[in-house]
Amino acid sequence: MSTTAVFTVEGMSCGHCERTVTAGLTALSGVTNVTADAKAGRVTVESTEPLQDDQIRSAVTGAGFALVGRA
Repeated sequence: MSTTAVFTVEGMSCGHCERTVTAGLTALSGVTNVTADAKAGRVTVESTEPLQDDQIRSAVTGAGFALVGRA
């Protein structure tokens, strides 16, 4: 079973930012796809496991950005 969630992320402004957030989130267990959109300030995460907001927040913060919450 696949889970998809969209999160609002502050601080992304370019393609490099998108790649940095994507790399951090892709490293999480079960994550199969990440689509980051700097212009919209959103990140879509697909996973085979339930998505834990605290894990998403930790990965986004570790990448240097701020997770606002689920969109």
